[in-house]
Amino acid sequence: MTKYLFNGQYMNLEYPVVMGILNLTPDSFSDGGKFVNPLHAAEKTLDMVEDGAQIIDLGGESTRPGSNPVSEQEEIDRIGPVLEPLPEGEFVISIDTTKRNVAQFALQNGAHMINDVSGGNPELLEIAKANGAGFVLMHSKGSPKNMQDQPSYSNAVQEIRHFFLSKKAILQEMKLPKVWIDPGIGFGKALPHNLELMRCIDQFADEAWGILLGSSRKSWIDHLCQAPDPLDRLGGSLASAIHAVKRGVEIVRVHDVRETVQALQVAKELASLEKTR
Repeated sequence: MTKYLFNGQYMNLEYPVVMGILNLTPDSFSDGGKFVNPLHAAEKTLDMVEDGAQIIDLGGESTRPGSNPVSEQEEIDRIGPVLEPLPEGEFVISIDTTKRNVAQFALQNGAHMINDVSGGNPELLEIAKANGAGFVLMHSKGSPKNMQDQPSYSNAVQEIRHFFLSKKAILQEMKLPKVWIDPGIGFGKALPHNLELMRCIDQFADEAWGILLGSSRKSWIDHLCQAPDPLDRLGGSLASAIHAVKRGVEIVRVHDVRETVQALQVAKELASLEKTR
């Protein structure tokens, strides 16, 4: 168990951490429209915590490939009614946003950390520093609107690792309570890039950060297993979560919390049995 001071509250995390996804959008790729009702969204949040999620990641804007941005006010209008009824200090709340005012609003209303899919927006880093918030820095190539238009790399692992190392000095200067980096599966990557990143995920380890992986229900599973419906990608999502944790990933960001927690518990027990042989 590790204790962090996030946004003025001491919060405990026990690794590996399951982060539950809560999309408050009408157009997210696998659950768009399911939780636009604030009451249903708050209930889903508490259900995921009961199932074992230690962090809940709230998102008020879809970042699926081809999606269009929304205004700051629309994002705030989506997340505000969900943040309001949530209990304080019982679990970590993350705000998934690229916008300064949305992040500030969320942190003022109970959130503990920022999940930045834009690759280290300086304004978001400054807000995290001012509030003593945790931070997730994700690599992406392009915007959600165009990021999957023929993405290319000479060497995806080396290039993305260099991207994170280029941010290391500024992250250390910020003295944030905790930083995680996310290689950004599906954010400007084709299937070979995604697979190589997951194969080499341990190469991103550094004393300056932990690693988060968000591979749940994404289209790379469809490309491997012919599962066009995101709801039919549970098996692939669980396999990637187990693979990631075995290689030192601290947080897996998932849609299916209960199943992921169970899978990781069983994998841990089986690994301990192997050590006693």
